[in-house]
Amino acid sequence: MQQFIDFVNQFFDPIIKMGAPVIMLIVMTILAMAFGVKFSKALEGGIKLAIALTGVGAIIGMLTGAFSASLQAFVENTGITLNIIDVGWAPLATITWGSPYTLLFLLIMIIVNIVMIALNKTNTLDVDIFDIWHLSITGLLIMWYAQRNHLSTVFALFIAILAVVLVGVLKIINSDLMKPTFDDLLNTDHNSPMTSTHMNYMMNPVIMVLDKIFDKLFPWLDKYDFDAAKLNQKIGFWGSKFFIGMALGFVIGIMGDPTISIDSVKGWFALGFTAGASLELFSLIGSWFIAAVEPLSQGITNFANSKMGGRRFNIGLDWPFIAGRAEIWACANILAPIMLIEAVLLSKVGNGILPLAGIIAMGMTPALLVVTRGRLIRMILIGTVLLPLFLLSGTMIAPFATELAKQVQAFPANAPANALITHSTLEGPMEKIFGYIIGQATTGQIAAIITLLIFLVFYVGIFFWYAKQMKVRNEEYMKAAAK
Repeated sequence: MQQFIDFVNQFFDPIIKMGAPVIMLIVMTILAMAFGVKFSKALEGGIKLAIALTGVGAIIGMLTGAFSASLQAFVENTGITLNIIDVGWAPLATITWGSPYTLLFLLIMIIVNIVMIALNKTNTLDVDIFDIWHLSITGLLIMWYAQRNHLSTVFALFIAILAVVLVGVLKIINSDLMKPTFDDLLNTDHNSPMTSTHMNYMMNPVIMVLDKIFDKLFPWLDKYDFDAAKLNQKIGFWGSKFFIGMALGFVIGIMGDPTISIDSVKGWFALGFTAGASLELFSLIGSWFIAAVEPLSQGITNFANSKMGGRRFNIGLDWPFIAGRAEIWACANILAPIMLIEAVLLSKVGNGILPLAGIIAMGMTPALLVVTRGRLIRMILIGTVLLPLFLLSGTMIAPFATELAKQVQAFPANAPANALITHSTLEGPMEKIFGYIIGQATTGQIAAIITLLIFLVFYVGIFFWYAKQMKVRNEEYMKAAAK
């Protein structure tokens, strides 16, 4: 087994080290050519996708950096102590890809995806291979606990693979379930191939439960809801993305520096302009993803019509193809100060994270958009309820993330040697908790095993309940299209 892992690692490692944009350029180009697209058009789509991913990453980095400085100042001014460093997603991805087992999990999930397509259990081709690291963290977390409990590496790996395959299969099924909703949100027809297998959408079942509770208890709040596009049509620039962004940037700026001076007011405006520009640019870059997929989409359509009797295939992409929806960013900006306040309040009951690098909650807001279909008030209220789940799971995995970072020489150079690191809004908090509970069960204690069985029944049960709700929604979409 170790020889096989070493071989896979040697083959893929040089490609992986080039980063997500380069990987997706290669994957999209080769995949499009495999479906009969000529090289120049396939390469064009691959380059556009790489540029779109680079653009989203740059803007999130700019927005996070601007917010982090202000929120750090707020914490320093109030004397709050939270000792786990929030390093964001990029270091966690580097740490995870530093393990040879991540490539093994990738190979297994590629095989699983092919088998599911062959058996007609999915119509989604998962091309978002870089983001396997989200799934890999669950497997690596299980192995870390199992080995600490003196289980053999082979047995620990076997347990980890079972968990990875279970979550991975549900993730692919979810991509099919979400496809009509993405069509609705993007205002495209059912011929669009775009969906997502990203881990952040595995929060959908929990969000759906809260959305149904909202239906029962607070349906009257919907009449006060708005989306930025409709508001902009009614009242002009007051509802525009750049004005909403600027207003929210002002709020964050005032939290960091509430004094009235030329320098402080200048800082408020700078943060407001940064947030406003970010919301406008996200909308622009969202359209790039659509253009990037067009060559592959046409190739798949032609192939399906000629070879597969017209069977439709979906393309499982990274989440940012939906980034053009302003609700994602309006919600994320509003949740940023709310998460900081919750982190402070929960510091007495288990939270150790100061949310900085993950303060823009991309691990949750795209899922909120899909389940609520852009109803912003619901997104904000449900997001407020669920943010502690991210803080809990982030705190829970901090010892594991820290030790693994040191093993692969990815521990931040400027961090104290005894510090713990994590990511405050890491995608898939339920899956991280799942990995933690499995890890605890490897002790062999009866209570831990019973806890695992209860969680497993809950995790699978809530997903299939959610799947049923989504199938009802999708039937409504079909009836509307027929009319």
